[in-house]
Amino acid sequence: MFKNASSLAVAALAATTLFSAVSIASAQEQVNLYSARHYQTDEGMYEAFTRTTGIKINRVDADDAGILARLKAEGAASPADVILLVDAARLASADAQGMFQPIKSKVLDTAIPANLRASPTADGVTWTGFSTRARVVVYDPARVKATDVDTYEKLADPKLKGLLCTRSGSHPYNLSLFSTVVERLGDAKGEEWLKGVVANMARAPKGGDTDQIKAVASGECGVALTNTYYVARLIKSDKIDDKAVMQKVKVMFPNQATTGTHVNIAGAAVAKHAKNTANAVKFMEFLSSPFAQDYFANGNNEFPASKGVTVNNPAIAAMGGANFKSETIPLGVVAKNQVKVQQMLDRVGYK
Repeated sequence: MFKNASSLAVAALAATTLFSAVSIASAQEQVNLYSARHYQTDEGMYEAFTRTTGIKINRVDADDAGILARLKAEGAASPADVILLVDAARLASADAQGMFQPIKSKVLDTAIPANLRASPTADGVTWTGFSTRARVVVYDPARVKATDVDTYEKLADPKLKGLLCTRSGSHPYNLSLFSTVVERLGDAKGEEWLKGVVANMARAPKGGDTDQIKAVASGECGVALTNTYYVARLIKSDKIDDKAVMQKVKVMFPNQATTGTHVNIAGAAVAKHAKNTANAVKFMEFLSSPFAQDYFANGNNEFPASKGVTVNNPAIAAMGGANFKSETIPLGVVAKNQVKVQQMLDRVGYK
């Protein structure tokens, strides 16, 4: 097992040694997992899968970019069976590069809503979401009215001029959201909306989502975009500074009266050159079970993807997200918009 490898070359050499040792030392059923998730709570989920099925998990941990670079470098020789990434855009990009294989599973068809999976073909579905996170608005109630930020469309309203902060427009979290808005509004109106968002910036995009929340609390901004799990981390934090931040901001789940709040996913796929395909499918089906969904969602303060599964997370409830309405536009469709949306961002000057 390799966590946070300092270089791709070192990880590749070490992983090759591991997989060789496993194949020689034991004929035990196994599945080789390349994972971009790095949450300790997932450990119990993996252990339960092995106890239940007898299938050993050999795991390689890296970030999304490192995993995709490694898959490309390994080609047909890759030992990977399951690829676990933390963003629909990255899953769609890998899919477009031919890194996944389609699978057919009645278990997954029944458990996971169609909008949280890749668009199906006659051969099956290539990637599937197993947890969701919402992209919400954080605002300063002393400077901004709730009714001024209750939809994504209002982020382009001139009344918010000089108040908006975001991370890079090209970051996958924003690309996914913007692709959804463009899907709803159409190309012309979508690009006009992006132009309005840029016009409302308090400063050039920078930092991560937590930085945006803190910028609102400090007064640098009045409004910001963030994923819900960043808010949940601050709510759960015992640090005095984090508690002070959350006392100064409020959270809005946009478009509750219309199309619903945008959600993204952490999801998995069976690698194109998987050697243990049947075990890979079993593992993905296990991820959709209520037991695994609790681990999968709570590990990063997210929401279950499987139908009918709920997770009791006080931090989510505290921000008003226990029963929010989420959008239903298929993420597979939205992902196809991202090259087009990136070109729009370049045209409107969204860095």
